[in-house]
Amino acid sequence: MVRFFFASLLFAGALASCAPRQQATAGVTVTPVLIKLSEPAARGGGLTIQGRYLGGPTTGRVRLGADETGAGGYLFPASAVRSWTDSEIVLTIPADAPLGGSWLFVEVGGKRSTGLPYSVRQ
Repeated sequence: MVRFFFASLLFAGALASCAPRQQATAGVTVTPVLIKLSEPAARGGGLTIQGRYLGGPTTGRVRLGADETGAGGYLFPASAVRSWTDSEIVLTIPADAPLGGSWLFVEVGGKRSTGLPYSVRQ
């Protein structure tokens, strides 16, 4: 009986350690993941970013025009955000966004997401 009890506790602990952790606003514990971007759009058009652990408009920012490592690029201003949830960001592409193809990243609490290629059309 005692062995069964301890085995049950160990199993429950192992399951708990596999569960995704919630993001804390003070310190992000998971890496944001980008899954899908909407079709390329022109300046003034809409951009939808789908992913996981994307934080919110107060803790996150979107970077476009970065290289494949996430360095450099253009930060979308807060005014470009239409809506932002933990799994989807909807933006308006500003008039000064860089044209052409580049990489897009989301940064949440200092952690950079995986990147996806994106193009702003003319």
